[in-house]
Amino acid sequence: MRPEPRETPSLEITVLVSVGRHPVTGRGRRADQDARGVELARALPDAEVRLLHAGTQEAGSEAALRGYLGMGFDALTLLEQPEGADVLPALAETLSEAAPQLVITGERAEQGEGSGLLPYLLAERLGWPVVNGLAAVEAVEDGVATLLQALPRGQRRRLQVRLPAIVTVDGSAPAPRQSAYGPARRGHLAAVPGPVCHDDDWASWEVQPARKRPKRLKVVKAASARDRFKAAAAKAEGGGGQVLTDVTPEQGAEAILKLLKEEGVLR
Repeated sequence: MRPEPRETPSLEITVLVSVGRHPVTGRGRRADQDARGVELARALPDAEVRLLHAGTQEAGSEAALRGYLGMGFDALTLLEQPEGADVLPALAETLSEAAPQLVITGERAEQGEGSGLLPYLLAERLGWPVVNGLAAVEAVEDGVATLLQALPRGQRRRLQVRLPAIVTVDGSAPAPRQSAYGPARRGHLAAVPGPVCHDDDWASWEVQPARKRPKRLKVVKAASARDRFKAAAAKAEGGGGQVLTDVTPEQGAEAILKLLKEEGVLR
């Protein structure tokens, strides 16, 4: 008996995932936008979804990457890149060889440089179109994808793009499902070598934790809930402002410079 031919998937998708950072604790986790991209890809019928991460395999990053495996995947491809390397050439070469029809990624990383330029530079190098702010993939027919793009103030715009293409996902996409512990531990992190291109600009940077400036809170003393609501809803009134009228440009500049020094902006 002849073996039955295997059905090829109608749509091949690669989701670029990264290691996120919890906004409160600072611990590694699934990046929110990348996890939304994974959830969006899983919802497409007859699609073969692959997960791809470019970076190093460490204890903290492995736990975060396994969070993606816990969304129902058996394997995740880890493109090995040392810290401080430019991952653009390695990703471009890998995607060019794999030739997926659709690449989904978040708008920007939660760690590192986080400039949000990677999807656009990758699309420029591959010669593919790029669509940002993806909310949903409505249909894929005859090599053309119908996308729903999120616009400000809750508006949506329907677009059609010819595949292959790169799309970026933001917070308007469906929320990701919870990561299951069992599949996350059983999943395989397949490490593959890739071309390494050192980022000279990144090596010259000095990275330090950002300091959050304290916010002054106004103490409200009110006996009733109505008074507390009025105090919370009231607009803040300026205190020591100064209105300058009929002054020369030099006098105005001196007043601005004095204010910046008093506020501690200039030293």
